[in-house]
Amino acid sequence: MPIIVNLDVMLAKRKMRVSDLAERVGVTLPNLSILKTGKAKAIRFSTLEAICDVLDCQPGDLLAYVPEETKTVREND
Repeated sequence: MPIIVNLDVMLAKRKMRVSDLAERVGVTLPNLSILKTGKAKAIRFSTLEAICDVLDCQPGDLLAYVPEETKTVREND
């Protein structure tokens, strides 16, 4: 999938654990872990808004678009 989730980067920058974020956002730890690992197929805007609020960031800080061609080249490097 060409959407990359950088949640782990933002958590590290904020020195916050996934479990703390899950509690503050009001989502389950397994659901947040699915998002963090990039396995999620969708995210509700309300959840994205809550994550951005807690982490004091923008959606673009969490999500990035990488075209498939670029991703394949990166993986082969």
